[in-house]
Amino acid sequence: MAIEFGSRRETFENYKVYETMLAGRPFKVEMGKMCGLSNASALIRYGETCVLCNVVMSPKPREGVDFFPLNVEYEEKLYAAGRIPGSFMRREGRPGEHAILSSRVVDRPIRPLFPKDMRNDVCVTMTVMSLDPDCSPEIAGMNGASLAIAMSDIPWNGPIGGVAVGYVDGEIVLNPTKEQCERSDLALTLAASMEKIVMIEAGANEVTEEVMMDAIKAGHEEIKKLLTFMNGIVAEIGKPKKSFTPVELDHALLADVYAKHLEDVKAAMNTDDKNVRDAAMLPIMDAIAEEHPELNAADLDLISYKLQKKVVRTWLLEEGKRVDGRGINEIRPLAAEVGVLPRVHGSGLFTRGQTQVLSVCTLDTLSANQKLDTIWEETEKRYMHHYNFPAYSTGEARAARSTNRREKGHGAL
Repeated sequence: MAIEFGSRRETFENYKVYETMLAGRPFKVEMGKMCGLSNASALIRYGETCVLCNVVMSPKPREGVDFFPLNVEYEEKLYAAGRIPGSFMRREGRPGEHAILSSRVVDRPIRPLFPKDMRNDVCVTMTVMSLDPDCSPEIAGMNGASLAIAMSDIPWNGPIGGVAVGYVDGEIVLNPTKEQCERSDLALTLAASMEKIVMIEAGANEVTEEVMMDAIKAGHEEIKKLLTFMNGIVAEIGKPKKSFTPVELDHALLADVYAKHLEDVKAAMNTDDKNVRDAAMLPIMDAIAEEHPELNAADLDLISYKLQKKVVRTWLLEEGKRVDGRGINEIRPLAAEVGVLPRVHGSGLFTRGQTQVLSVCTLDTLSANQKLDTIWEETEKRYMHHYNFPAYSTGEARAARSTNRREKGHGAL
C-alpha cells in the first residue's frame, strides 16, 4: 500500500527586515525567521559581518540567590573566518580571552538596566556567524543584544546603543576599519542611552582631553540615531513585558532589624581590620536569624548588605568618615618592595591597607609566544598578563578552580 506524504513550504509569516546606516555602512536587522523558541532573536548584518543575537529568560525565579542571574555569552565560531579549529578534536572549546572580554563589554551596559529585584535567569548569547574585519562584530553584537532584549517580553529599561570611536590622522572616525584601527591614536568603545553615556572603555596614545570629549560626543550622536531606529522596531513588533515575582524584604521586618541592630552594626564596622569586622558581624546575623526563622540564607545576606550599606552611607554623608575611620580625603597606608622572590626574573609586592598584589615577571625567547586560534588574523601573542584572585585572598575556604572571567578581564586591564 503506497502512502503519500503531503508537505508545504514554510513562509515565515513573522519575518521582518529593517535597515539603516551605522557609521556610513549598512546595518540590517532580520527577525522572525530563526530561533523561534527564544524570547527574542535578531540576526544582525553589519557590512558582511553577521551576528546572531538571542535572549532567553527562565519562567520562574531561581531559589536561594541574592543576585540577578544574568549570563552574557559572546561566541566566536571559526567558520565565521573560514577556518577549522586547530585542536585535536577540530572543535571550538571554551571561549578565548577576546570572546570573554567582548562578553564583559556587552554585560556592563545592559546589566544595570534590569530590575534589581528580579531573580529569573536571563541568558544573552551573541554568535559571530560571519566576519568582516572592517565591521566590528562586537559592536554588531552589542546593538543586536540590546535590540533583542528591548523587543522581547523580558523586563528591561533599554535599549542602549554602542559604537567604536577612533582618532586617525587628526580626525575622529566612527567604527574605524581594520586598517584605520592600526593607525588610530584612540580605541574608544561607547555605550549610551538617548539621555546619557552608560559605559566608556578606552585606550589611547596620549590624546588630549578635548579630543576624548569630542570623540565621546560624536559617538553619542551616532548612537542616538541608532536608538531612534531601534525604538521604531520595538514600537512596531515589540512584545508586552512580562510581570515577575520581585524578591523584596518586608519593610516592617527591615525597620525592626534597623531599630534593634543598627547600633551594633556600627560598632562592628568601626575598625580597619576586615577580619575583626567580619567576626563582629557574625553574632549580629545569628541573632537576626534567631529572631526571624522564616528568613533563608539569601534573605540574611541581603539584610547584612543593607545594614552595612546604611552605616557606610550615614558615616560618609553625615560624619565625613569611612568604615575604617579614615576621612574622605585619606588613603590607606601604602608599601612597595621588589626582589621578594629568589631565582625568578622579577618580583614585587605592593600593599595598600589589607589589599596586596604580588607580581612576578618571566622573560623568554620569542619561541615561547602564545599561539592563538581565533577568528582574527593574529596567530600569536608575546606579552601575556595573568591575573589570579585566589579564594584565600578574601578569607574564603574554597578550593581553587580554573581561571574565571573576572580574572581574565582584570588581567587584560
